Parts: sequence; structure tokens; C-alpha cells
Amino acid sequence: MSAHAARQASRFRITWARRAVQVAALLLFASPLLMAGWGLLGLGTGGDDAVATPAELPFFGSLSSSTVGGVEVLDPFALLQVAAASKTFALDWLVAAVPVLVVYGLVRGRAFCGWVCPANLLLEGVDALRRRLGIEVREAPVPRHAKVGVAVGVVAVSALVGFPLFEAFSPIGAINKGILFGSVAGLATLVAVVLAELFWGRRVWCRALCPLGGFYQVLGRVGQVNVRFDREACIHCDACKGACLADPSILDPVLIERDVMVRAGDCMACGACVDACPTHALAFGLGRGGKAPAAARPESGPAEA
Repeated sequence: MSAHAARQASRFRITWARRAVQVAALLLFASPLLMAGWGLLGLGTGGDDAVATPAELPFFGSLSSSTVGGVEVLDPFALLQVAAASKTFALDWLVAAVPVLVVYGLVRGRAFCGWVCPANLLLEGVDALRRRLGIEVREAPVPRHAKVGVAVGVVAVSALVGFPLFEAFSPIGAINKGILFGSVAGLATLVAVVLAELFWGRRVWCRALCPLGGFYQVLGRVGQVNVRFDREACIHCDACKGACLADPSILDPVLIERDVMVRAGDCMACGACVDACPTHALAFGLGRGGKAPAAARPESGPAEA
């Protein structure tokens, strides 16, 4: 490997680690089916011999609902939809959602989007394909905060129609449950999202439209894993903004307003900006302490979210 190639590989160490985790997440959900002798994509392995039930293994399920050591774990946004659709609520549902809320709450809500979500993994590939094809699209055709409103709307409509709306049309489920069980629910949405990413707006689904991303954006305001900024090392090349998977505007408070860390709940903690920075001015840190000098902060306006 040449010295230049070695430097490039070292620069993108977080990105490669993140992609390894994304692939590992897919394999994790697939492994119980394979270990039980079942096939993926809803296909059986054939033969007349009895096979084990994957649900009897220590881990089994999907991103919406899983069992770990016999303990049920639920996606909290799916829980909200089910509760709204059924007009009921059970305490054990909340108990099952708490581990997910705690983990992503402590780390950073949209770390799910950056490190686990299979749709994000696919759409990063679509983004690269569009660049290779030279297709020009808008950077922000929809405001990034719109997905919070979409999330609220999904829960409200779930209550009206009597079924969990996003779970029925989710492109995330189309990948996750499609690989596992051969489900086609959400496949049309997935195709529409890919076309939108190719021809309408860069990362428009993840940045502005995904209701699950909107849910985790709100939760991300309390995350303890944050990108910190060394102003002395910054050369104002904007490489970080060009690499940002969430939305380049979330970096403005550190680049322009002299804050010391990226506080926006929209941050995926994906590390793309950290990898892209040629002077290592950005790095991950723990905690939300440290404030911008008072004179440098905007005098008014809503808090960054």
C-alpha cells in the first residue's frame, strides 16, 4: 500500500468501523434463522427433518421487536404507533422499550441512524452512485426538522386508521424484515426513497423525512457522545460540511458561532466529519459540558435541535 493510500485509509477509520457495525447488525438478526436451520428471505431449507424454532434461541427478532435472553425488547417509536393504533397501553410495553431508550439516550439518539439502520447503509451507496453518475440534486429540498413533524403525524394517523402506519410502510422494515422473513411491506416506499435520493435531494429521506429519524432527533438532545471542535486546528476548508450525513447546517454553531461541540439532536455520531477533517480539528468526546463564549452566541432564536 502506498503512503498516500495508507493515509487515506487511516483518515476513514471511523467510517469503516461504522460500516462494519452496520453489516454486523444485519448478520446479528439473520444469525438465529441460520443457526436454527431456516433460510433467509422467507425461504425454507427443504427436507423432512424437524428444525428448531428461532424464537427459542437466546436472541431472535427484528429491529421492531426482539427477544434477548427471553426478555422482550421493543422499538420505542413502534411502541408509540401500536399504543396509538390500539388505544391501549401496557406497562410491559414500556419496560420492553426502556433499554432502547436508555442506550440511545445515553449515546446519542440518531446513532441508530448512523450505526445500525440498514436504510442508511443502502442510501450511502445510493449517494455514492449518484456522485459517480454525475447527477446533481438539491442539498436541502426539505427542512431537516420536518421529520419531527412527520413522526408526530405518523403517530396521529396510526390512531386514526387503527394500525401502526410506519411499520406497514417502513423502508427500514423493507430491508430488515425482507432479508429475514421475505416481507414485502415497505418495498414500494423503499423504491420511492431510492429514486428521491437519486434525483431529488441529497440524503433527503434520512435528513428530512424519516419519522424514526425525527423521533431519535428529539432524543438526541441528551446524548453524551458528541463531536468536539478544536478551533485552533481548524483551517475552514468545510470538508466536514461536505461529508456530513445528517445535515451540514448542524456544524454551523461550531464553525461560525464559536461553540465547542456539535449539540444538534440531528447528529448521527457517524464520524464522517471527523474522518474528513484534514487537521483533526474534530473528534469524539464524552459529555455535554462546555459552552460557547456568551458574546459569540446568537442573542435570540430557538435552541439547536
